[in-house]
Amino acid sequence: MAQIKPVASRRQILTGLATAPLLLVIPNLAQATAAAVEAEIKKLYGDKAIGSGKIKLDVPQIAENGLVVPVTVEVESPMTDADYVKAIHVFADGNPLPGVVTYRFTPASGKAAVSFRMRLAATQNIVCVAEMSNGSLHTTKSEVKVTIGGCGG
Repeated sequence: MAQIKPVASRRQILTGLATAPLLLVIPNLAQATAAAVEAEIKKLYGDKAIGSGKIKLDVPQIAENGLVVPVTVEVESPMTDADYVKAIHVFADGNPLPGVVTYRFTPASGKAAVSFRMRLAATQNIVCVAEMSNGSLHTTKSEVKVTIGGCGG
C-alpha cells in the first residue's frame, strides 16, 4: 500500500505560523518618500527638464478604503506619428515602492488614457509623468487622503 506524504512538516507549519505576523508589519516598515519618487524619475530621465500641464489626473481627494482607489490618467495629445505619448509613469510617495505602474503607447493607441485601481497604504501624493514622442516630459500630482490603509495598514 502506498504511503501518503504530508505536504508540509509540522516544523514547517510552526515556522510559517511564527513568521506570519511579520507579513502584517513589513509593509508598514518601508515606505517610499517624495525623495524616493524623485530618485525614480531621475533614474528614468536624469536631469531632463519636466514641465507641467497636458496631464489630467483624476483621483478622489478622500479615499475611504485604501484597498481600491480609482485612478484615471489622460494626456492631451493628437496621437499621430509625429506627436504622441510614449509612456505614462505613475508613482506614489507613501507606498512600499515608489513606482506603481508604467503604460506604453504608440500612435495606434488612438488615445493616451488609462483607468485602474491601486492600493494606497496611507495619505500620499500620486505623481504622474508623461513622456512624449518628441522627448519632452510633463508631470502632475494629486494628494489622496486615505482613511483606511490598503497595504497592510
